[in-house]
Amino acid sequence: MTLATSNATGELAVRVYYEDTDTGGVVYYANYLKFFERARTEWLRALGMDQRQLAAQEQMMFVVRHAEIAYRQPARLDDLIHIRTTVADLRASTLVFHQQALRDGELLASANVQVCTVHATTFKPIRLSPSIRDLLNKALR
Repeated sequence: MTLATSNATGELAVRVYYEDTDTGGVVYYANYLKFFERARTEWLRALGMDQRQLAAQEQMMFVVRHAEIAYRQPARLDDLIHIRTTVADLRASTLVFHQQALRDGELLASANVQVCTVHATTFKPIRLSPSIRDLLNKALR
């Protein structure tokens, strides 16, 4: 996996392995959630956000609250797909990521994933810290 980022948009290259496919030889639908999760995590890491450090130092974690996915074309064994990640909405304690899985520019699947911030031990919703909000706002400009 490799990540390219222009700050506002992250792109993660993912090779489709046998373990990612179903009996029909195409990527199992739920595996797109894994690909999207990896791309979000790597984009945040590229911005300087280590999620383990956030939990330990700021007592904050990101959790998925809602995901909506549209499937258009299948990906197959050995395909190299690119997962594109952008932030579609940034609120006090939530982010909505728009993500796309593409093969050679062809849209395979797209998703809107709402992520909220929670306290690392109580799991109750909390606001984004000013430092994280500033980092995200800088990336979005």
